[in-house]
Amino acid sequence: MKSLLSSKPVLWFLFLFNLVVAAAAPFVVDGAQGVMTAVGMGVVSVGAGVGLLRGQRPVRHPA
Repeated sequence: MKSLLSSKPVLWFLFLFNLVVAAAAPFVVDGAQGVMTAVGMGVVSVGAGVGLLRGQRPVRHPA
């Protein structure tokens, strides 16, 4: 399960989907529930984004 969740396509999906939901939630759901939904989805999106950034390795070319 860990290898599936750390794959790039899954991380991109989590990042983009949760970012869109976090941006739309306050307009779709009223009150505190919309704000808390946006915060929760934003946290998941930031976590996936960090996972994407950590996954980048500098390419080393042989000299």
